[in-house]
Amino acid sequence: MQDDLFNQVIKECSSHHVGLQALFRNMQEEGLDIQTTRNADFYGALIHHLSLTRNKRCLMAYMYNRADVIRSLRWKLGRVLPNELVTKLSNSEKEYSKGYSATLDAYMNEMNLDLTVDMVPPKDPYIQVRVLDDIGEVLLTDRSANLARYSMHFLKRTDAEQYICQGLMEELLS
Repeated sequence: MQDDLFNQVIKECSSHHVGLQALFRNMQEEGLDIQTTRNADFYGALIHHLSLTRNKRCLMAYMYNRADVIRSLRWKLGRVLPNELVTKLSNSEKEYSKGYSATLDAYMNEMNLDLTVDMVPPKDPYIQVRVLDDIGEVLLTDRSANLARYSMHFLKRTDAEQYICQGLMEELLS
């Protein structure tokens, strides 16, 4: 659907461009100075130009907003986006997401720091969680644990955060 709208706007821009060129050609054939002449062809060309500028501005704003949402999802949900979100992305947006994620990962590896955990300063470094889906045996920062479905654990927030973001466990609030 998104590609259809993009193609429709690009087709409209092409039409405006052809109209603009035709009006300029008319003015040149009549020997008129395009910079100073103010006739019907000039105002027609102006409308085509303003339409092109508006469409360009709208597409750029839309693309910036989509890129901002993709960046925000990377920070909120982690490196792996849920399938229902990935299916709503265009191919170029999927590539952007992969590139942004790779750049962020490279930076965090270079700094030896995970910036995606603890977006809000925790009150306690440990939280109580319930596992919603069988995760299996995992290595945590201070120990290994078997994260079986419906089991409850007292984990470091940094260890649990990625699983909470993926919807594999939930924090139990007291």
